[in-house]
Amino acid sequence: MEGADEHPAVRAAVLTRRAATAAVAIAALLAAAPIALADDPDIDVGGCDNDFVCLDVGVGGSKPGSGGSGSGSGTGGSGGGGASDDIRPVGSVPCEIRKLDPQPAADSDLWEGHKPGDGAVYVNTCADSGMGAGNDDTVGLAFWAQDQPPPGVPPEVLAQRAVDQMLLKAPQIGITPKPGGKGVVGMPVYLWTERSPQTYGPNTASASAGGITVTATAKVSRIAWQMGDGKTVTCTTAGTPYKAAYGKKPSPDCGHRYSAPSSTTSTGRYHVTATSTWTIEWEASSGQTGQLTEVRDSAVDITVAEVQVLN
Repeated sequence: MEGADEHPAVRAAVLTRRAATAAVAIAALLAAAPIALADDPDIDVGGCDNDFVCLDVGVGGSKPGSGGSGSGSGTGGSGGGGASDDIRPVGSVPCEIRKLDPQPAADSDLWEGHKPGDGAVYVNTCADSGMGAGNDDTVGLAFWAQDQPPPGVPPEVLAQRAVDQMLLKAPQIGITPKPGGKGVVGMPVYLWTERSPQTYGPNTASASAGGITVTATAKVSRIAWQMGDGKTVTCTTAGTPYKAAYGKKPSPDCGHRYSAPSSTTSTGRYHVTATSTWTIEWEASSGQTGQLTEVRDSAVDITVAEVQVLN
């Protein structure tokens, strides 16, 4: 960093990047360089001053911020020009909670009124510092604790934990003709699913660990209906439940027509499968965001016959 006035820009860049995958985070944890805190202006650790938590690279060559990829790292790509080759942004290391080494000076506000030797000061590399004297502008959350806190958890792992709490289900199929009934070739077939948080969304849940909370919201983005006659109908709505008042009108948003009776299949019925794709957007209290996808499917069998003509 070239000056204290550039710190907020670097901090904004590293806190808005997309999180690496959990596997990468775990692998990087083993190779992560030690963290040091520059608590006083006259102490320079890796090019940082004030209360910034800095990370010594330990590997030569690449400039931080120049290798950003993916939709979530646009702001990180501009960091190469302002950051020193001797440090790397907090975004390039895994989410973890680690004891600061060296510990801050005895008069640092980071001790929160405690004295050196009474517990220690730790840093959560994937949590925002928030506000507070002696903690402003810290890259990562520096805090005092009596005992060693548990390891940090990558936000994408917390996102999956949140999803696991949602009990996302397959479509609860609604269809005309009803299973057990009989439809007619050429008549409109209505397709729909029950609208509930578990079968269509939105469904929201949160998970927390290591000072980070991730909130995830899941919604069905599409349902692919395999009709059993070789045709697939993809709907981006939950569909419209059929009512007798609709008569022979086709579904306004999700429907089908059979051109042959189900007797032409080996089972004498059409096997209809509905596959829903859940799109899950998540956001961490540390500022990171991401997206997950889940797929669920269910099926029914229906009978479709030809119209009998009376002479």
